[in-house]
Amino acid sequence: MLEIGPIFRALLRNKIGALLIALQIALTLTIMVNAVFMMQERSGKMARPSGLDETNTFYLSNTIFAQNYNQQSALARDLDLIRKTPGVVDATQINAIPLSGGGWSMGLQTKPGDDIEGTGVAVYMVDEHGINALGVKLIAGENFAPTDIVWRASSSNDWPAKAILTKAMAERLFDGDWQNAVGKTVYINNHEPIQISGLIETLQAPWNGWDNVENAMLVPQQLESRGSRFFIRTEPGRRDELMPVIEKMLAEADKGRIIRRVTSMEQTRNDSYRQHQATNSILLTVIVVLTLITGFGIVGLAMFSISRRTRQIGTRRALGASQWQVMRYFMLENLLISSVGVLLGAAGAVGLNIWLVSTFSMAPIGPGLIVTGVLLLLLVGQLAVSYPALLASRISPATATRGRA
Repeated sequence: MLEIGPIFRALLRNKIGALLIALQIALTLTIMVNAVFMMQERSGKMARPSGLDETNTFYLSNTIFAQNYNQQSALARDLDLIRKTPGVVDATQINAIPLSGGGWSMGLQTKPGDDIEGTGVAVYMVDEHGINALGVKLIAGENFAPTDIVWRASSSNDWPAKAILTKAMAERLFDGDWQNAVGKTVYINNHEPIQISGLIETLQAPWNGWDNVENAMLVPQQLESRGSRFFIRTEPGRRDELMPVIEKMLAEADKGRIIRRVTSMEQTRNDSYRQHQATNSILLTVIVVLTLITGFGIVGLAMFSISRRTRQIGTRRALGASQWQVMRYFMLENLLISSVGVLLGAAGAVGLNIWLVSTFSMAPIGPGLIVTGVLLLLLVGQLAVSYPALLASRISPATATRGRA
C-alpha cells in the first residue's frame, strides 16, 4: 500500500512510543496465553468425573462417646434404619470420602517382596452395599457378598482376601491390560495377597491433586471405630429433603453418639476445588486487566500521534483524502505495531511455557491457543485504535491548517 512508507517514517520519529506499545502487547500475549492454558488445565481437573452419583449422595459423621457401646450391633441397626427410609436408595459405612482431602492410601504390587515398589491406591472400606450406595459402575467381575465382609478394629493392620479396583488402577498394575485383571492376585503390605474380584469404571481418591487420583480400591471391611461415616444415596431430587431427616432420625435413635457434618458430595467437590476456582478467577482478572491496559495504551499512543500530526492530517484531507483513508492509515499503523508485538509475544509465550513444563511438569501448550491469542490481541488493537482514528478522520482541512504542527 502507498501508506506503508509514510507510516514507517512516522513510526521512526516516535519509535520509543511504538516500541513500548509493541513490548506491552508482547508481555500481554505471553502472560495471557499461559494464564489461559493454566486455567484450562485446572478446569479440566475440576471437570473430571468422581465416579459417584454426586447430585444424589451425601454423608455424615457418627461419633460415639458412650461407654460399653456395642459398635457392631449399633452399626447394623443404623444402616437398617437408613436403608428403610423412604427415598433412600442405599447406604454404607465408609472410612473416607472421595475429594474430601483426607483418607487412606496403600501400595499394591503384582509380586510379593520387600524390594518391590508398590503402586499407590486410595482405600475405601465398604460392605456389599458400597457399590450401590456410591453409585459407581461395576464393569467386570462381581460385587462383594455378605460373607466377604469382615470387621476391622482400629488397631488392626490385616486386609481381606478380596478387593474391587478401579479400571485406572488395574491399568497401572497390569500395563493397560485391565480386561484380564479380575481373578488375579495383588499384594499389599509387600506380602499379603488380595484377589481382584471386580472392577469399577471410575472412583476418585480423596486428594484431587494426587497424580494417581483415579487409583482406588474397595475392600469388604466394616470399621469398628468410635468415629465413622455413613455414605447415603437417595432417589433423584430427594437428597436435600432427606439430609435433615436422616440426621434427626439417627440422633434420636441413640443418645450415646453425635451425628454431625452432614455434607453433600456436590459441596465436597466445591470445597475440594475452591483453590482451583480462586486461582482461575485471579488469572482471569490478570488477563482482563492486562488487556485493558494494553488497549488504553494503544488509545493513548494513537491520540498522542494524532495531536502531533493534526496539520499533516488536515493537509491530506485538503488534498482529497477521504475520512476512510485517514482511518485506514492509523489502523494500518497500529496493525504494524501490534504485529511486531504479537510476534515477540508468541516467542515469549513458548519460552515461558517451556520453563513451566520443565519446572512444574505441565503439558506443553498447543499452537491453537497461541494463534487464538495473537488474533485476539490484533483485534483488541484494531478496536482500541478505531476511536482515535475516527476522531482523526473528522478533522476538517480548515481547522487542521490553523492547528499547530
